[in-house]
Amino acid sequence: MPITCPISPCRISQEEFAAIDYCVMRSAFASQNELGRLCDESIYQNDLASRLEAAGLGPVHREVPVVVTYGNFCKKYYLDLVVGNGAIYELKAAAQLIAEHKAQLLNYLFLLGVSHGKLINFRPAQVLSRFVNTTLTPEARKDMTIDTSRWEEEGDRSRALRVAFVELVDDWGGFLELPLYSEALTHMLGGEAQVMQTLALMRNGLMLGNQRLQLLAADTAFRITALPEADAREYEQHLRSLLRHTALRAMQWLNMVRHTVHLVTLTR
Repeated sequence: MPITCPISPCRISQEEFAAIDYCVMRSAFASQNELGRLCDESIYQNDLASRLEAAGLGPVHREVPVVVTYGNFCKKYYLDLVVGNGAIYELKAAAQLIAEHKAQLLNYLFLLGVSHGKLINFRPAQVLSRFVNTTLTPEARKDMTIDTSRWEEEGDRSRALRVAFVELVDDWGGFLELPLYSEALTHMLGGEAQVMQTLALMRNGLMLGNQRLQLLAADTAFRITALPEADAREYEQHLRSLLRHTALRAMQWLNMVRHTVHLVTLTR
């Protein structure tokens, strides 16, 4: 199995989650009232779990590992709290909740195939929280179309990139966080030492400096994004500008747009 977790969280209804969450939030407020708002995240995690267990709201699991594999690639995530084998909580001690926090929790929900989670932030003057929900099932995430209408096979390495990425999407499905796909492809293409390289950028013969890029070959780079169509059109122009100011011949671009993956070859 490419995605494993020792406790197998189950999909619970919104009503079931709300009932659990009422008790969780009551304990979260009590935790901050007693400990203040300056503790580390791990302190709140331990205190909240202890309060929930004492209240009989169990099972309560801390630091639950979720392991994602493909071939000899392995990535491990840890869930802060899983309450009642179905309610996922990500705890923060940050100035504010930001989009990256939501994306992190949504990634966990996708990996586990569950519908409901919540962010809880203990740092503000009053505990703040945000629900994170999804209706996507694991089956729906694997319902992906691969569009190769603008793709050109730029040698064996480009072919290896395409095959590896399609296999990842078939195995894991779409909608997961981009760094996961990027790390897996980098690993499968030879590792960071081989793939991540610095290239000179120049304008009219003027050396501007070096930039790190993911390379398939000395003259071909690749990039993975998840941009809606309108944003992708603008992004393509910026990719072409980047390409034009390097010695690269081509850029292989993988863009995931909901249930479609567009494979695009850009050349000088």
